[in-house]
Amino acid sequence: MARRFKVAVAATAALAIGLSGCGSPSSKNDTDKGDTGKLQAQQAATDPNAKGPAAEVAGAKKGGTITIVAQTTPSTLDPTDTYYTDSNEIEKLTFRTPTQYDIRDGQPVLVPDLTDLGTVSADKLTWTFKMTGTFKYEDGTDVKVEDLAYAIKRSFAHDVYPNGPAYQLSYFKDGDKYKGPYADGDNYSGVETQGTDTLIIHLAKPFADLPFYLTFPAFTPIPKAKDTKQDYKNHPLSTGPYMFDQYVPGTSLTLKKNPNWDPNTDPARHQYADAWSFKWGGELVTLQQKVLNSAGDDANSLAYDEVDASLIPQLTGDKANQLVKGESPCLYTFNMDTRKITDINIRKAIAKAYPYDALSKANGNNDYTSEPASTILPPGVPGHTKYTPLPDLAGTGAGDPAGAKKILTDAGKLGFEISWYYDNTKPIPQQISNIRADALTKAGFKVKAIGVATADLRSKVGDYDAPVNTGQAPRGWCSDWPTGSSWLPVLFESKSIAEGQSWGMLQDPALDKKIEDVANLPTDQATGKWAALDQEIMGMYVALPWYYTKMAVVAGTNIGGAVGDATVGMPFFPDMYLKS
Repeated sequence: MARRFKVAVAATAALAIGLSGCGSPSSKNDTDKGDTGKLQAQQAATDPNAKGPAAEVAGAKKGGTITIVAQTTPSTLDPTDTYYTDSNEIEKLTFRTPTQYDIRDGQPVLVPDLTDLGTVSADKLTWTFKMTGTFKYEDGTDVKVEDLAYAIKRSFAHDVYPNGPAYQLSYFKDGDKYKGPYADGDNYSGVETQGTDTLIIHLAKPFADLPFYLTFPAFTPIPKAKDTKQDYKNHPLSTGPYMFDQYVPGTSLTLKKNPNWDPNTDPARHQYADAWSFKWGGELVTLQQKVLNSAGDDANSLAYDEVDASLIPQLTGDKANQLVKGESPCLYTFNMDTRKITDINIRKAIAKAYPYDALSKANGNNDYTSEPASTILPPGVPGHTKYTPLPDLAGTGAGDPAGAKKILTDAGKLGFEISWYYDNTKPIPQQISNIRADALTKAGFKVKAIGVATADLRSKVGDYDAPVNTGQAPRGWCSDWPTGSSWLPVLFESKSIAEGQSWGMLQDPALDKKIEDVANLPTDQATGKWAALDQEIMGMYVALPWYYTKMAVVAGTNIGGAVGDATVGMPFFPDMYLKS
């Protein structure tokens, strides 16, 4: 599965990275301006014996308020509906899950959290997880194993929470039939509990990466009696070191200490700051410049959007130390809906005209934050093979509108309408939309670009029934764990449309079978076969690869403990503190 990106401009959230589970090794933050680095291959790492409290961060101090700013806006903080990478990182402060990641020397390591890392049956179809201790919610009530089971059941209500991860729909027993507790009640055969501490998950097919999957916020415990359904996002119950204080959806969130979080039971999280203040929706370059200047309270802030290219010349001397770098094996694309653009020649014409270089410049892409993409699988994912790019699918170039116009003319499709949503409240998304529209108009297309507010963008692009035929979500993807199985099955099989995470909206039974045949192989046998499928799907021209990402964000001078979290390509919030 791969998760959606935090940024929703043209291409973003989540891990998420995957990095998922396995997680890619993120280098320690290297602020040497001359070393922009190459994406590295991911590695699996687990520590089933990890126990709380988490190892102290060297030099960490307690107190103060950390401010996090971003142009991008989380659409929801309901754990069941969380899949974008920024929401995922934020929720590491508030939600504990069956398993979790500890960042050690820059590398994510899977460790126990509310449960151990699980035991699988001989037939690989039943996993048993034991709770590792006793835990409380923010209100002082006990976390029960039944609450873990209820959260899993809630994750099947995909009609109510369409943006959440969806592996359970395919892998869990009867996951294709059960519609969640609201529609089908609590009687679900895929999950059961035994005694007061045992969670059992039954599968429809083997799922070796299940312990990694259970790090998602969707699996944080939720008491059935306190599930307020669509209102739950306004104040979900915390089990982590912080809890909601004040929340204005689309604008701001403040967190305060959760008095009922016990650090002695938590192997990965800290509670250094007194409070966290998240502010969303500002203009990207302005926000980042204030962080770099670090005047007054701005010294206590971090901007989690990737650093804009215009600011890179400033990253010298002491300011070089304000750049936080890490791995982020993710990919931005331009998605095309094959249900509405059925003629491959139209899709080839879009690729021929596509102005990659101008879009990358407008988007602020640079060597710190990106590499041009020419494949579906990023370099960090085992199975990635750099083959000769197909025409106009190399992530670079000025575009050839005249050549595209000839393709359209020969196909009898001159004037075909291309449509997408864009954020009309921010200059960079507007500029990107305008550049794309200009190139495609010159190529002979009729262009319909629909502007929407930042707070509405994610819900709009995530609606596959909306009146657009390109640019739908996910506009980017990150590994949920380091294999092709977290990419091709979830993005290109027919089922991905209903799951709300499709590139190309393909409905091809023959391709489905090819993908499933590889997915069912042992990992070591499947790795070499993903690249061949990658190249075959690229030949369908359903998603134009734009760039692979790297993490590079700016932090205020008083921010300490900022290291890369390769599971989501963002700074690891639980380790952060204020230096003074």
